[in-house]
Amino acid sequence: MRLKGKVAVVTGAGGGIGSGVAELMAKQGASVIVNDAGSNLDGTGSSQNSADLVVEKINKNGGAAIPNYESIDNYDSCGRIIKSALNEFGKVDIICHTAGILRDRMIFNMAEDEWDKVMEVHLHGAFNIIKNALPHMISQKYGRIVLLASISGLRSTGQANYAAAKEAMVGITRSSSLELKKHGITVNAVYPGGYTRMVASIPDSSKDLREDMTGAAKLLGNTMPEESLDPYNNAAKIVYLCTENASNISGHVIETQGWDMSLYSSRIPTRHIYSDKQWTLEELERLVPRALGKPEPDLTVNVK
Repeated sequence: MRLKGKVAVVTGAGGGIGSGVAELMAKQGASVIVNDAGSNLDGTGSSQNSADLVVEKINKNGGAAIPNYESIDNYDSCGRIIKSALNEFGKVDIICHTAGILRDRMIFNMAEDEWDKVMEVHLHGAFNIIKNALPHMISQKYGRIVLLASISGLRSTGQANYAAAKEAMVGITRSSSLELKKHGITVNAVYPGGYTRMVASIPDSSKDLREDMTGAAKLLGNTMPEESLDPYNNAAKIVYLCTENASNISGHVIETQGWDMSLYSSRIPTRHIYSDKQWTLEELERLVPRALGKPEPDLTVNVK
């Protein structure tokens, strides 16, 4: 019962990774707000069924959960999500933002609304739910926030909107973790994985193209044992980041897919060139391909 007495809000908890997280949190003693608008993969439509089924399962197994059907792309709606946690359970300790949609298309074919809607759900949703929860977390000097980023932010094709929104989660994590440390609040991002309905929706032609262009077979689950592709494999690792034992882990990006758990390094310079005067184009043409354009480790060139 590692989360006994804690109150958790899990967005997108009506299925896939989110439902696994919500169910495990409840098993570990947390009271859970199971938030899911019940929309389709592209964000259209709504249904209460997904959230209700997860809540029913949790309560049947002796846990405590209530459903919430608000859409996280709206700031006031997220305020109502937090209010439901306060009204029902008296506080909010944990935010896990797993909700997301896909509107995949090559950037040269992408419509403005396809870009905007993905940003609204993933990126705006993260701000909306965090901002509404923070006054309560700060007042109690305690909080755990986990945002779902994606390896797609590092290597993908056909989803510039999704990749941009997910990699932005890393930026939120890095910055807000520094701001919130003094308040006893940790913030981490995870690169999850598994055969969710999102992955299942990727056309075979796009999978082949992405593998050809990025070599990201692992992203698509093609190099892992079938049983490791269960999205529930992410749950224990995500829930761990929400426990007391993880109080010293903040500002990190951690991959959780399959049976792996990997810590990603912060972006730091890997090689550089420098000069004691302003660079000329001729110097750059001569040095950049050799010094920065090839994977030669620790190559530094000094020009006087």
